[in-house]
Amino acid sequence: MANPRNKTTLEALGKGLEKIETFFVVDYQGLSAGQLSSLRKAIREKGGQMIVAKNTLIQRALGEGRDFRDALKGPSALVVAQGDLAAVAKVLSDAAKANDKGIPTMKAGYVEGRRVDLSVVERISNLGTRDQLYAELVGVLGAHQSNFVGLLEALHEKMSGNAAA
Repeated sequence: MANPRNKTTLEALGKGLEKIETFFVVDYQGLSAGQLSSLRKAIREKGGQMIVAKNTLIQRALGEGRDFRDALKGPSALVVAQGDLAAVAKVLSDAAKANDKGIPTMKAGYVEGRRVDLSVVERISNLGTRDQLYAELVGVLGAHQSNFVGLLEALHEKMSGNAAA
Protein backbone atom coordinates (compact mmCIF):
# COMPACT_ATOMS: atom_id res chain seq x y z
CA MET A 1 0.00 0.00 0.00
CA ALA A 2 1.29 3.48 -0.88
CA ASN A 3 2.41 5.92 1.77
CA PRO A 4 -0.53 8.27 2.57
CA ARG A 5 1.78 11.30 2.58
CA ASN A 6 3.07 10.41 -0.89
CA LYS A 7 -0.51 9.96 -2.12
CA THR A 8 -1.46 13.41 -0.85
CA THR A 9 1.65 14.97 -2.39
CA LEU A 10 1.01 13.23 -5.71
CA GLU A 11 -2.60 14.44 -5.80
CA ALA A 12 -1.53 18.02 -5.09
CA LEU A 13 1.27 17.87 -7.68
CA GLY A 14 -0.96 16.27 -10.28
CA LYS A 15 -3.60 18.98 -9.96
CA GLY A 16 -0.94 21.70 -10.17
CA LEU A 17 1.09 20.27 -13.04
CA GLU A 18 -1.53 18.87 -15.41
CA LYS A 19 -2.05 22.18 -17.23
CA ILE A 20 1.48 23.58 -16.88
CA GLU A 21 3.02 24.23 -20.31
CA THR A 22 6.44 25.51 -19.22
CA PHE A 23 8.87 24.29 -16.58
CA PHE A 24 12.55 23.57 -15.99
CA VAL A 25 14.12 20.64 -14.14
CA VAL A 26 17.08 21.83 -12.08
CA ASP A 27 19.65 20.34 -9.72
CA TYR A 28 19.79 22.40 -6.54
CA GLN A 29 22.17 20.20 -4.52
CA GLY A 30 24.87 22.26 -2.84
CA LEU A 31 22.78 25.34 -2.14
CA SER A 32 22.51 26.35 1.49
CA ALA A 33 19.08 26.74 3.05
CA GLY A 34 19.45 30.52 2.81
CA GLN A 35 20.46 30.40 -0.86
CA LEU A 36 17.57 28.07 -1.67
CA SER A 37 15.14 30.35 0.15
CA SER A 38 16.47 33.40 -1.74
CA LEU A 39 16.20 31.53 -5.04
CA ARG A 40 12.60 30.52 -4.34
CA LYS A 41 11.72 34.10 -3.45
CA ALA A 42 13.33 35.47 -6.65
CA ILE A 43 11.47 32.89 -8.75
CA ARG A 44 8.15 33.78 -7.06
CA GLU A 45 8.76 37.48 -7.73
CA LYS A 46 9.01 36.69 -11.46
CA GLY A 47 5.78 34.70 -11.48
CA GLY A 48 7.25 31.23 -11.10
CA GLN A 49 7.31 28.51 -8.48
CA MET A 50 9.98 26.06 -7.34
CA ILE A 51 8.66 22.63 -6.41
CA VAL A 52 10.86 20.19 -4.52
CA ALA A 53 9.48 16.66 -4.24
CA LYS A 54 10.61 13.09 -4.77
CA ASN A 55 11.60 12.44 -8.37
CA THR A 56 9.17 9.54 -8.75
CA LEU A 57 6.30 11.72 -7.53
CA ILE A 58 7.25 14.52 -9.93
CA GLN A 59 7.39 12.08 -12.86
CA ARG A 60 4.02 10.55 -11.97
CA ALA A 61 2.47 14.00 -11.59
CA LEU A 62 3.79 15.05 -15.02
CA GLY A 63 1.88 12.16 -16.56
CA GLU A 64 2.39 9.82 -19.48
CA GLY A 65 3.12 12.32 -22.26
CA ARG A 66 5.97 14.08 -20.44
CA ASP A 67 8.78 11.65 -19.66
CA PHE A 68 11.60 13.25 -17.69
CA ARG A 69 12.99 10.16 -15.98
CA ASP A 70 16.40 10.81 -17.55
CA ALA A 71 16.55 14.30 -15.97
CA LEU A 72 14.97 13.33 -12.67
CA LYS A 73 18.04 11.71 -11.16
CA GLY A 74 19.58 12.96 -7.95
CA PRO A 75 18.22 15.99 -6.13
CA SER A 76 15.83 17.68 -8.55
CA ALA A 77 13.38 20.51 -8.41
CA LEU A 78 10.76 21.62 -10.87
CA VAL A 79 10.72 25.34 -11.59
CA VAL A 80 7.36 26.25 -13.09
CA ALA A 81 7.19 29.42 -15.19
CA GLN A 82 3.61 30.67 -15.09
CA GLY A 83 4.36 34.29 -15.88
CA ASP A 84 7.35 35.62 -17.75
CA LEU A 85 9.28 32.55 -18.89
CA ALA A 86 12.43 34.49 -19.79
CA ALA A 87 12.49 36.24 -16.41
CA VAL A 88 12.26 32.93 -14.53
CA ALA A 89 14.99 31.37 -16.69
CA LYS A 90 17.15 34.45 -16.11
CA VAL A 91 16.74 34.13 -12.33
CA LEU A 92 18.04 30.54 -12.54
CA SER A 93 20.91 31.55 -14.82
CA ASP A 94 21.90 34.52 -12.64
CA ALA A 95 21.76 32.38 -9.49
CA ALA A 96 24.08 29.82 -11.10
CA LYS A 97 26.52 32.56 -12.13
CA ALA A 98 26.43 34.12 -8.65
CA ASN A 99 28.12 31.16 -6.96
CA ASP A 100 31.35 29.39 -7.79
CA LYS A 101 29.64 25.98 -8.04
CA GLY A 102 27.27 26.99 -10.86
CA ILE A 103 24.21 25.87 -8.92
CA PRO A 104 21.34 25.51 -9.74
CA THR A 105 22.17 23.45 -12.80
CA MET A 106 19.63 23.06 -15.60
CA LYS A 107 18.82 19.44 -16.39
CA ALA A 108 15.89 19.75 -18.81
CA GLY A 109 13.26 22.14 -20.09
CA TYR A 110 9.67 21.98 -21.25
CA VAL A 111 8.50 25.11 -23.06
CA GLU A 112 4.99 25.70 -24.37
CA GLY A 113 4.11 22.02 -24.41
CA ARG A 114 7.38 20.70 -25.91
CA ARG A 115 10.54 19.31 -24.42
CA VAL A 116 13.43 21.53 -25.46
CA ASP A 117 17.17 21.20 -25.63
CA LEU A 118 19.27 22.84 -22.91
CA SER A 119 20.70 25.23 -25.51
CA VAL A 120 17.17 26.60 -26.02
CA VAL A 121 16.81 27.10 -22.27
CA GLU A 122 20.14 28.96 -22.25
CA ARG A 123 19.00 31.25 -25.08
CA ILE A 124 15.74 31.93 -23.25
CA SER A 125 17.66 32.90 -20.12
CA ASN A 126 19.66 35.42 -22.17
CA LEU A 127 16.51 37.15 -23.42
CA GLY A 128 15.29 40.26 -21.71
CA THR A 129 12.12 40.33 -19.67
CA ARG A 130 8.78 40.51 -21.44
CA ASP A 131 8.58 44.26 -20.76
CA GLN A 132 12.08 44.81 -22.20
CA LEU A 133 11.18 42.86 -25.33
CA TYR A 134 7.96 44.86 -25.76
CA ALA A 135 9.94 48.10 -25.38
CA GLU A 136 12.41 46.96 -28.07
CA LEU A 137 9.54 46.07 -30.40
CA VAL A 138 7.90 49.45 -29.89
CA GLY A 139 11.25 51.14 -30.58
CA VAL A 140 11.78 49.21 -33.80
CA LEU A 141 8.24 49.90 -35.00
CA GLY A 142 8.60 53.58 -34.10
CA ALA A 143 11.85 53.84 -36.05
CA HIS A 144 10.24 52.31 -39.15
CA GLN A 145 7.30 54.69 -38.92
CA SER A 146 9.66 57.64 -38.55
CA ASN A 147 11.63 56.54 -41.63
CA PHE A 148 8.39 56.15 -43.60
CA VAL A 149 7.24 59.65 -42.63
CA GLY A 150 10.65 61.01 -43.69
CA LEU A 151 10.35 59.33 -47.08
CA LEU A 152 6.85 60.73 -47.58
CA GLU A 153 8.04 64.24 -46.71
CA ALA A 154 10.98 63.96 -49.11
CA LEU A 155 8.66 62.73 -51.86
CA HIS A 156 6.25 65.58 -51.15
CA GLU A 157 9.07 68.16 -51.32
CA LYS A 158 10.38 66.65 -54.55
CA MET A 159 6.92 66.73 -56.14
CA SER A 160 6.27 70.26 -54.86
CA GLY A 161 9.59 71.41 -56.29
CA ASN A 162 8.79 69.88 -59.70
CA ALA A 163 5.32 71.47 -59.77
CA ALA A 164 6.76 74.94 -59.09
CA ALA A 165 9.27 74.68 -61.93
